[in-house]
Amino acid sequence: MDFELTAEQKEVRALARDFAEREVAPVIREYDEKHEFPHEIMKKLGGTGLLGALVPEQYGGAALDYVSYALAVEELNRVDGSVGITMWAHNSLCTNHIALFGSPAQKAAYLPRLARGEALGAWGLTEPGSGSDAAAMKSRAVREGERFVLNGSKAFITNAGVAEVAVVMAVTDPARGSKGISAFVLDRGMAGFTAGRPYRKLGLHASNTAELVFDNVSVEATRLLGELGVGFVNTMQVLEGGRIAMAAMAVGIAQAALDQALAYMKQRSAFGKTLAEFNGLQGMIADMGTDVEAARLLTLRAAALKDAGRPARTAASMAKVFASEVAMRAATKSLQIHGGAGYITEFPIERIFRDAKLTEIGEGTSEIQRMVIARDILGLR
Repeated sequence: MDFELTAEQKEVRALARDFAEREVAPVIREYDEKHEFPHEIMKKLGGTGLLGALVPEQYGGAALDYVSYALAVEELNRVDGSVGITMWAHNSLCTNHIALFGSPAQKAAYLPRLARGEALGAWGLTEPGSGSDAAAMKSRAVREGERFVLNGSKAFITNAGVAEVAVVMAVTDPARGSKGISAFVLDRGMAGFTAGRPYRKLGLHASNTAELVFDNVSVEATRLLGELGVGFVNTMQVLEGGRIAMAAMAVGIAQAALDQALAYMKQRSAFGKTLAEFNGLQGMIADMGTDVEAARLLTLRAAALKDAGRPARTAASMAKVFASEVAMRAATKSLQIHGGAGYITEFPIERIFRDAKLTEIGEGTSEIQRMVIARDILGLR
């Protein structure tokens, strides 16, 4: 069992860390306070190749392995969750769905632009009334000759209002349940295809999250992504990689919380000692450090399994549920260590604490992950 990263993986980690510290850290607080999407940051991120992380080289992508990708996601989220979630939703969901299941013509049309960051991607699965029961979606795509007419909406969609490209799921055969769901690739500006106003969220203020609305959107049959009726099956495959990336996001946020706690404890004094010298607080740091390292190892294990072509579904769920709950625990403990200072916006831990909660909800809630894990352990199908 080799825990050493390759030279290439270390290079990707260093690239992401350098970008986050140089381009994101100095300015992200202002974006967060204004609830403003960081267009300039994302434009610069496109120049690093990280927006084409999972795109094959023939389409201009970086073709990273999942371990490298997880490391990059962690480093971006270590500095800011909004930039991090924008990057991984673009990569893991929209772009990867096209890379995995698109036709040669669809890949050639979309992947180069997405990889260069000339277009951001969104991915529409969740609906207002379905949530975790994604197969109960109400959006419909009715075939009319060589076209489909799409009606419905999607909720809580990352990048919805800033994306040029969106992969969306809709029911094409209601009688077949989850086997009657298909995927389509849409472009911004198509008649009847709109994004709602951005949600005002607890955290991740600098990311764009909104509804996608379909009002009699006429879609050419050539926009069908993958085979008719297998959209939900393909979605589950896409989500496997997405959960690894969400776990990496949580690890990055947890590491950020730990970093902030360490810095504060070393410079803040009480009763003639720095906080770092108090045994009780040292115990909190020990627990946080152990949790973060365990979450990182679970995440990289899931990524390595996926790279090896081995089953990774349960490993991804284990990594996601554990890392996301570690992120919340670490953020809570770090804020407690900061005391009153942690409750004001002058210190980054306030933003980190708000951002952490999403990791327990997105890409399948903790409850859904536990269902996946338990069914595997019990041998249920």
